[in-house]
Amino acid sequence: MTASPASAPRSFPIAAAGIDRAAAERTEEDLVERLRADDRTRVIVVHGDRAPLAGADRLAWVGPHVAPEGAEWAFLGRRDDGTPVLVAAYAADGPEPVEATGWGALRAVGGLLAPVEAGTFTAALSLGRWLRDAAFCPACGTRTELRMAGWARHCPACGREHFPRTDPAVIVAVSGSRRPSRLLLGANALWGGERYSCFAGFAEAGESLESTVLREVHEEAGVALTDLRYRGSQAWPYPRSLMLGFAATAVDDDAARPDGEEIVDVRWFDREEIGAALADESDVVLPGAASIARRLIEDWYVSSAAVG
Repeated sequence: MTASPASAPRSFPIAAAGIDRAAAERTEEDLVERLRADDRTRVIVVHGDRAPLAGADRLAWVGPHVAPEGAEWAFLGRRDDGTPVLVAAYAADGPEPVEATGWGALRAVGGLLAPVEAGTFTAALSLGRWLRDAAFCPACGTRTELRMAGWARHCPACGREHFPRTDPAVIVAVSGSRRPSRLLLGANALWGGERYSCFAGFAEAGESLESTVLREVHEEAGVALTDLRYRGSQAWPYPRSLMLGFAATAVDDDAARPDGEEIVDVRWFDREEIGAALADESDVVLPGAASIARRLIEDWYVSSAAVG
């Protein structure tokens, strides 16, 4: 394998943008309680993995007094004008906590939102899920106490400090070696073999990202890689991933084959086929606009114009 730095790495706007996290304020005593009493504070409500919408491409923000009891609260940061922003996270199995025009999951509406709103939604969902799912110390089982305005948990029994977990994962767009204007995509069994996407997987303990890329693509598609290039990243709270995007070139195009378990089909697509699929002018189903997979495919489509 050879690895090369990306020329002008792509910026993936979901979670690449967002409000100022104002991390220095997290140590202030009773910060969340004080901001909940301030009518200027804006709140993003998270119900499971959904947030309320004011339109197809806009979040519905509420005041702190609108959100009912039963939420886990945390400080997300401040807007450019200094407005404080909190998240109020509710369990998915309860009723919708506030009235809204509609509700949308990040994976469904993230690609439609303005970058700052998409980034804020991503942070709210990532932190909100941890707030609801990690209430007890994993070492001794004691209920923990929230610290750092919702960004840390302290165990009063064993004294351990706990923080939100992020799991690194790679995702890779693979070009052909004989024909660089072809892109290799796979159909996952979880999607019923109906959607084609880039190859992805989690980094294992003690494994570098580059090694993860090589292992995952070889396991899923039977292909060895060269010319590995980093393209950008995206926080993806399903459940708590940081997706690190790469582009690479297959060593032997003819070696491509599905593993038959996780990946049920692999297929080389030429540039015209990808263009038609991106324009919804073919039967090929690609990843949704909210995902880094879609952006890697778009990135490949633009760059492949130069190779013919």
